Amino acid sequence: MPVGAAPVIARWIDYFQCEFKISKNRTTKLGDYRHPYNGTGHKISVNNNLNAYAFLVTTVHEFAHLLTWNDHRNKVKPHGDEWKRNFKRMMVPFIEKNIFPDDVHKAIINYLDNPTAASCTDLKLSRTLKKYDNAIGLLRLEELPVNTLFTIKDGRRFKKGERLRKRYRCLCLDNGNLYLFNPLAEVTLAATGT
Repeated sequence: MPVGAAPVIARWIDYFQCEFKISKNRTTKLGDYRHPYNGTGHKISVNNNLNAYAFLVTTVHEFAHLLTWNDHRNKVKPHGDEWKRNFKRMMVPFIEKNIFPDDVHKAIINYLDNPTAASCTDLKLSRTLKKYDNAIGLLRLEELPVNTLFTIKDGRRFKKGERLRKRYRCLCLDNGNLYLFNPLAEVTLAATGT
């Protein structure tokens, strides 16, 4: 995480007596919060493959869950108004300390108008955060022209189709099925001649 943010996060870990774990990459989520159960304390995990700014945003997201659980237990929605208020409030120290570069700062301010369940569902914030990734050889699907052939991590090959509202319809060349892809999906150009 950015160096200037570490003391604040360390205070939160200490204050809430939270087990904070840096996890291996999980494709289905960036972070996770578990409330106390059967004598265990709060547990937060954040993926280790995130860039410093995405790591911090995800960490604040999970701490907002912790605070919301402390205030309301299981009586409110996980990403309801209470969580949104806590997330906004917990982002203040990092905004005031100018922890983020200008582009990320602006994207976060816009995102804070109505935070969603995951920062990656806000395309503007996600695009901005991804600029700071070190993904070599990966492209975002939205960068490719229609009919471009690409592969994903598991090796399957696809042909990019038209955009339907928020996602792209793509044909899997391996099985003939159609799949919907997030515009920010990281893909690799497929070898020509497929």
